[in-house]
Amino acid sequence: MRRFSDKHSMHTLNELNVTPLLDLAFVLLLIFMITTPLMENSTELILPSGQKDGTVVDPNSVLSISIFRDNKVMLNTEVVELEHLTEKLAGLHAAKPEVAVVVRSHKELPVQQLMEVLDSVKRAQITKVGLAKIAEGQ
Repeated sequence: MRRFSDKHSMHTLNELNVTPLLDLAFVLLLIFMITTPLMENSTELILPSGQKDGTVVDPNSVLSISIFRDNKVMLNTEVVELEHLTEKLAGLHAAKPEVAVVVRSHKELPVQQLMEVLDSVKRAQITKVGLAKIAEGQ
């Protein structure tokens, strides 16, 4: 006597097997968790560009502020206390309104000290401010 089995009969599945889909989701989650920190550190910083305003700054009216590693601040060649920097800059700005400032900071200084100097420049109402850097490879 021949037995009848369900192996050869065609029938529809009532349930969807989600196990392979969950496996795929977890693998993708792990891949993104591992690669995301690597992508954050490897992105290149692209600085915004702007139009040149066309104003030329007289090199004789440019002041240089240098901030050294030991928090010494120099205005051109004169050592100045940070508390008196605003007064000196305001006096120079009153004598020459078109004065410009270039700030040079030691690379290991915290940003807070640079911001304090830039705040002093702003309080002196000097609007032409630049930050100096060295070119790569120097």
